[in-house]
Formats: sequence, C-alpha cells, structure tokens
Amino acid sequence: MYNIFKGSTDGLMITDEIQKDCWVRVANPTATECEFLSKTLGVPIAFLTDPLDVDERARIEIDEGVTLVIVRIPYFDKDNVDIPYTTLPLGIIFTDECIVTVCSKFVENFLDFVTGRVKNFSIESRGRFLLQIFFRTALLFLSYLKDINKRTDFIEGELHKSMRNVELIKLLNLEKSLVFFTTSLRSNEIMMERLQKTGIRMTEEDKEMLDDVIIENKQGIEMANIYSNILSGMMDAFASVINNNLTLVMKFLTSVTIIFMIPTFVSSTFGMNVQLPFQNAPHAFLIVTGISLMLSLTGVAIFWKRRFF
Repeated sequence: MYNIFKGSTDGLMITDEIQKDCWVRVANPTATECEFLSKTLGVPIAFLTDPLDVDERARIEIDEGVTLVIVRIPYFDKDNVDIPYTTLPLGIIFTDECIVTVCSKFVENFLDFVTGRVKNFSIESRGRFLLQIFFRTALLFLSYLKDINKRTDFIEGELHKSMRNVELIKLLNLEKSLVFFTTSLRSNEIMMERLQKTGIRMTEEDKEMLDDVIIENKQGIEMANIYSNILSGMMDAFASVINNNLTLVMKFLTSVTIIFMIPTFVSSTFGMNVQLPFQNAPHAFLIVTGISLMLSLTGVAIFWKRRFF
C-alpha cells in the first residue's frame, strides 16, 4: 500500500499521481507495488525491499544518484502481548523528483506529519524532512522508554506478593524490548554521525537541529541502559524473593502438619489394645481430647515464639 502527498498552503494533501516534490509513503508493499514504484521513480528495487527486512541496520547508501537512509524506529505492537515494544527499519529514499518512505508496517505515530501536528514540517526541504523524521523517532523512543518503566513499576508491585514465574517472564520480555531499543539507538547514532558526509544539503539551522537530534538519541541510549541495568538487578532480586516466599509457605505448611500430628499421635496411642491410663474412666474421651488440645497449644506457642508461623 502506498499514498502520495503533495505540499500546499493548507498542509499536505493526498494526490493520485506522482509529481515533482511529492512524498510517497509506502507501507507493507507487495512485490508488484515495489516493481511499479521502482520503474516509475527510477529507484533501485533493493532500496524498496531492504527496509522491509526487520533486521536491517541503520545506514546510508547512494546508488545511481538515489540516496537511501535507513533509520530504526520504535514500534508498539498491541497485538503482541509478550513483547509489545520492538523496532523496525524505516527507509527514506531521495530521488531528483520526490521523497519515498518505506516501512514493513503502518506506523500510526507518523500520521502527525500528515495531519499537520508537527510544526515546520516540509517535504520541499529534504534536509528538514529527514531531520523531522529523526527528531520524531528520538521522541518516540523516549516516550516508549517511559512506558516500559511504568510497566516495570507495575510488575514490581505484583512481584512483592508473588510465588509464580509469570511476572519474571514479563520482566524478561521488557528487557528484550530494552535490548532492541539500545541496539537500534546506537545504530541510529552511527548513521546520524555519518550523515554530514553525504550530499544531502542542510542549512545552519538544519545542522543545529541535527545536533539536537543526536543529543536526544544519546539520551535515549542512556535511559535504555539505565532501565536495562535496573531491570536485570530487579529480576535477580525478585527471583530470590520468589524463592523466599516459597520457603515461607513451605515452613508454614510444615509447622501446621507437625501441630496436627500431635492429636493424631495421642489418639493413636490411646487406641492401642493394651493397658492404658484413663481407659476405665467415665470421661476418658474428654481427657484424651484435653491432652491433645493442651499439647497442640503448647506446640503452637513454641512455633509462634520461634516465628515459624
């Protein structure tokens, strides 16, 4: 699927034809659409298919006068319960006529460019277009990192009273997301530092904006590293907490079993076919019950004093 946008005084508008200085947004295209766009735009077919590989790294490539910039963007998959936060490659292609963006998923967060919610967004200035994508990507990384931190705090509250592995598995999945984020942010950082060596024209204002984007990207790397370290330490600590909780339960159940064994032992003793005390007493049952109760209460007092309960 692809859409064509053209700049106007009222912002971006959708058009049916590929024109000069237009933006072609491609999301999860078919092989037929890739071949059509490649022939129509004069773009190497590899530039359209490489960003569809989810493992593609961030890089810059120039071939036949066409520039390809691949940046790793964060993606929230609400249908993936286990690992909802991951990253995807976004390909940005500059030709002499237009700009093309290619992604294997339709990323709703980038609709802000179309709706005009991003200030000073323009497809006429290629440098500004690229930097706006970078800046939006960095902000999304920071936003998702905060969401991951909130989820970690919620799971931490559940772990305080848990004896299951479900919460630990949730933390492990969040740690995987942090690894994806850290790897992608570092890859983006290397690509941005090489950007100035390419032929993409940038004004002084654009260069200052690029410096701001690199700073935001570095902040995302630091946040991801901090959260990852905290998460790793938390998983180790709460693994011990779960084992300790299980030990406390086993100790309690063992203590209860011992207490219930006392009346069982007394009743079994007085149930033997031998001469026993109180066997001819009229209140033998009450006496035996009293002895069992007294010994059980004594055991409870001893265990309570030793904090076995």
